[in-house]
Amino acid sequence: MVRVSTDYHVEYKTFLYSVPHGLIRQQVDLRATARTVEIFHRGKRVAVHQRRYGGPLHGTDPEHMPSSHRRYAEWTPDRFRRWGASIGPQTEGLIIAVLASRPHPEQGFRTCLGILRLFRDITRDRAEAVSARAVEIGGLNCKSIASASGPTISRQALPPNRLHHRSRQSAWP
Repeated sequence: MVRVSTDYHVEYKTFLYSVPHGLIRQQVDLRATARTVEIFHRGKRVAVHQRRYGGPLHGTDPEHMPSSHRRYAEWTPDRFRRWGASIGPQTEGLIIAVLASRPHPEQGFRTCLGILRLFRDITRDRAEAVSARAVEIGGLNCKSIASASGPTISRQALPPNRLHHRSRQSAWP
């Protein structure tokens, strides 16, 4: 008997195998052969996977994912690289560096999304300059990149007279 974790996977010999997400926190039986891993809930087979001996840690069947997770399954490191390349070569380099800096590229997906979201509000040239600087200094997280591009974003978002009015307002109560 093993318990299904909150990410709808069970562990067997250091590898993780998915089960239908509705079984989170449930007890399941696991049967492994040299080629397959079968998972049963109350005597009914709910999942079968090819047994893993190497390669990626997770074996996930997209059918086992909640629908809200399925769209993320379509994300790949190459897709993020192409999104970065659509802005420019420096941004593509930044995305590659972020993904390479993580033990698993998937762990960099949220950071990449945050970067690309930040870059929606600035010019392409500014995004390229910020990307080059971030790679140069090793600032491969959203916080570093936001601080490098933050003041420019707020100035571009407001007309000059509003910016002046707000800065005076904050200086004098």
